[in-house]
Amino acid sequence: MFRWFVNRRRKKLTRIPFLSSWEDIIRRNVGHYCFLEDAERAQLRTLIQVFIAEKDWVGAGGLELTDEICVTISAQACLLLLGLPHNYYKNVKTIIVYPSAVVPPPRKLGFFENTMVPVDPAQPIVGQAVQRGPVIIIWDAALREGRHPKSGHNVIYHEFAHKLDMLDGSINGTPPLRDRAEYHDWAQTCSNEYFRLKKRIEKGKKTFLNAYAATHEAEFFAVATEQFFDQPRLMIKYTPDLYRVLKKYYRQDPSGRVSRNHCEGEKKAQVAGLHT
Repeated sequence: MFRWFVNRRRKKLTRIPFLSSWEDIIRRNVGHYCFLEDAERAQLRTLIQVFIAEKDWVGAGGLELTDEICVTISAQACLLLLGLPHNYYKNVKTIIVYPSAVVPPPRKLGFFENTMVPVDPAQPIVGQAVQRGPVIIIWDAALREGRHPKSGHNVIYHEFAHKLDMLDGSINGTPPLRDRAEYHDWAQTCSNEYFRLKKRIEKGKKTFLNAYAATHEAEFFAVATEQFFDQPRLMIKYTPDLYRVLKKYYRQDPSGRVSRNHCEGEKKAQVAGLHT
C-alpha cells in the first residue's frame, strides 16, 4: 500500500510541466547535458522533479538554497541513474550544501582508544557521503566542476557513487550488480586496475586515474565514476577494461555521446562554413 502511494505521488510530480528556468539552469551548469539525446534529457528531467521533491535540502554555513543549487546538484546526481534500476537513492534522505570547503568537527575518540595517540586533524572537504546519513556537497566546487566536465573532477558524481556503493550495506567499491558473472568480472577488472594504479603511484609514474583512487576500493569506484562520465575517451585509451565494466554497470556510454556530439559539431561547423 505504501509503495502504491509513493508511485502515485511520483506520477503526479512528473506530470507537472518542467520549468523552463530549470532547463536553463541545467544547460548553463551541467556540461554533460548537451551530450544527451532528447529522450535521455526528458528522462533526466522527470528524475530531477522527483528527486528534488523527495529529498530534504539544507543550506549550511550561511548558504541560502536556491533553485539553481538544487537543480544543478539534482541533475548531476540523477545522471548516474539514467540506465540503472533505482529508487531515487533510497539511502539518501538529506542533502546538506555548504557555500565553500568546510572542515568537519574533530573526530571523537572511541571508548577503547588510547588518548595518548594523536587524532589526525580534520581536513577541509568538498563533499562527503555518510553511510545511513546525509550527503554533503560544497556548492562552489559542484558548480565549477559541473560547468567544466573535462577536468575529470566532479564532487556530485563522486559522493553519489559512494551512495550507490552503500546500497548493499557495505562500502567496498562494489555496488549491487546483476548476477554472479558481473560480480566476477567486476572484481577481477577493478582489482587489477586498482593494484596497477597503486604500483604506478609507488614508482612515481604518471597515472590516468586520480591518485586519490588508490586510497581504497571505495574511493577507486567513486573516482573512476567521475572520470568515466567526464573523461570517457581518455578512460578508453588508458584503462579500456575499466571503462567496459563501468559502461556495463551504469548502462551508459559517455564516450559514444561525446563522439556523437563532436561529429555533430563538426557537421554544423562545415555547414556554417558553406554560408560564409
